[in-house]
Amino acid sequence: MTLHLHHLTGCAPVPLAHYLKALGILRIVGEQKDREARGWWQDEHFCLLTRLDRAALETFILDEYAPTPVFNPWGARSGFYSGSPEKTARIALEKIESSSLSRVADFQSMIRQVRLAVDQAGGKKPDTDESKSSLITRLRKEVRGTGEEWLSAVMTLVGEDYRAPALIGTGGNEGSRSYTSAYLSAVVLCVLDRSLDHALGLFGSTSETQVDAIPAYSWSGSFGQFLPDGDASAWDFLLAIEGTALFRSTVALRSDARQAGSQRFLASPFYFAPHAAGSGSSATMDEFSVNKGRRNPGRGEQWFPLWGVPARLAEVETMLSEGRCSVGRHHAGRALDAARAINRLGVARGITAFLRYGYLQRNNMATHFAVPLGRVVVRDRQSARLVDDVALWLNRLRWFARDKHAPARLDQAERRLADAVFAVLTHDDSADRWQAVLLAAAAVEAMQVGGTGFKAGPIPALAPEWVVAADDGSVEFRLARALGSAAGSYDRAGRAFDPVRHNWLPLQKDGRRFQTKEKRLLRDSSVVISGRDPVADLSALVERRLIEAAQSGQRNLPLVAASGCGAHPADLAEFIAGNVDLTRVSALARAFMAVRWDRWQSTQSEVTPRGAWPDEAWMALRLACLPWKLDDNRTIPVDDSIVRRLIAGDGATAVEVALRRLRAAGLRPPLQGACADPATAHLWAAALAFPINLPCARAMARHFEPNSQKEIR
Repeated sequence: MTLHLHHLTGCAPVPLAHYLKALGILRIVGEQKDREARGWWQDEHFCLLTRLDRAALETFILDEYAPTPVFNPWGARSGFYSGSPEKTARIALEKIESSSLSRVADFQSMIRQVRLAVDQAGGKKPDTDESKSSLITRLRKEVRGTGEEWLSAVMTLVGEDYRAPALIGTGGNEGSRSYTSAYLSAVVLCVLDRSLDHALGLFGSTSETQVDAIPAYSWSGSFGQFLPDGDASAWDFLLAIEGTALFRSTVALRSDARQAGSQRFLASPFYFAPHAAGSGSSATMDEFSVNKGRRNPGRGEQWFPLWGVPARLAEVETMLSEGRCSVGRHHAGRALDAARAINRLGVARGITAFLRYGYLQRNNMATHFAVPLGRVVVRDRQSARLVDDVALWLNRLRWFARDKHAPARLDQAERRLADAVFAVLTHDDSADRWQAVLLAAAAVEAMQVGGTGFKAGPIPALAPEWVVAADDGSVEFRLARALGSAAGSYDRAGRAFDPVRHNWLPLQKDGRRFQTKEKRLLRDSSVVISGRDPVADLSALVERRLIEAAQSGQRNLPLVAASGCGAHPADLAEFIAGNVDLTRVSALARAFMAVRWDRWQSTQSEVTPRGAWPDEAWMALRLACLPWKLDDNRTIPVDDSIVRRLIAGDGATAVEVALRRLRAAGLRPPLQGACADPATAHLWAAALAFPINLPCARAMARHFEPNSQKEIR
């Protein structure tokens, strides 16, 4: 058997009307002519592999194709009732009913079934939710055949109510505009009258006959939400509606953490609740539908799959019927959940990308359009699973941010975080993108310290792989890692004791929840990092650590880094010289404080950056403020006046005190003193907050030993 490959250039992935048209062609060919026909997407158009050659394909559609029975007697302009608004659809229905063409026999049977259901419901157009539900229930009992497929695509029973999937408006119409009426008129023009054979346009777009040319039917050239303000032929419209019938909805159960038990909800193929994450829009209003000044939940968004492997109609139907993304045991209810899920689901299904469309209000909020929100490429990336650590936290944040009493800054911070997470899931997972997520999360915590949104909780515990993913090899990253892992001590198993995160947030001992009192954050004297001035914050951290050490009878600076995370002197030299982005270091370190450092494994030796070490004056200060003994024979007790002098801007006196400490420990510093302006003294104090490792401290000490090699490499 000879197979023919057709490049249907008139069926592009964008706009949505052309995408649906491609699926409509595959559907009618696969159901009515060639069950072995296959379709796929390639080079921005749809490919069809079938035993039909070009002439046979066009002949089939023009001469044999039987249109799917489409109806909506519960909505506007259905044609089943009297009155002038129904006239266009009514005339089209009558023409279809009186036709002698065998290809509309199923359509005629459906019309009889619908008329019977309407008569049983009283013969009047339903004007209440009750009468509408009653009519749809009767239709579900009466309508059979291909009309049943349309009914399941346009209306679904959810509990005791019927809901309309957003793909086909509000049940076959969009406000007073009826897709059904347009479809009926297109059937008359294209199938019965055969007046538009020249405008089929399978292998290229056509503009010879526009939708507004349909008699007594005009949307000013508009294709409804499928092609807003665009031009398309009646054939395009007809085949696109055929494609929508593949998106049949079902009912699923979901558990709501805020309510007891479970609830039913509408589950359409790759449909998700409204969330503006990653959409490029800064308008929260896009998540809502406004009616008479009242904000209602929006219509959400839907993702349409692209696949690059030839697939039969049955395979595409299976893919769409299983298109309810899940993450673990949880339904993917929003765009962020979908982005997490498709990295696992898409590859398994042969999907290469998704077209993301939002059903958003436009035209002065009078109508909804299917607005393209971008393309999501499917990649099999293990790193995407890191987002699981913050998924529940993101959901809680969104819940509190969308509260009507929530301040705008919380909503903006949550949006920036959601956008950053969406970007790392749907684009390349570079270190910059992972850092953007961590920085956005730290910004949320900075807001929570002030009492805004703290009920959502702090950043949850992060896997150590976050540190690896965010490693861009920069000085800022290495310094942030050292500070973020800092703690009073580590045991042999790698468990941290007294981590510096408690100096940033008022946390309970487990570090998972905020300390609160009378529905407010508890004022904790240990919290000294404000997030406003990095140099002042780091200096305050050092001073607070010395105070707490003195209170417990210790004379050291209890700041120790996780294995392999100690700060390198060359990086500290860059910090003291003012060549480091302090704001970025501080924010990134605050995010790293949430890492499970007890699970951290240093798989390689510490990176040794090239560059000069700090001058001898600062090294003297560093050696005078260590967390442990320099060696078995030498202990250098800390004099807390060193840090106080530095914070006061008196670098000279601080160095003098440090030198005395070193000489008392048997070291011979090659300098008698040092001078520094207040700004440098402040940086000296701040640099002490970055823990170094013991070998590094001993290398500094050797520089102060008599007869030692003076140059440090």
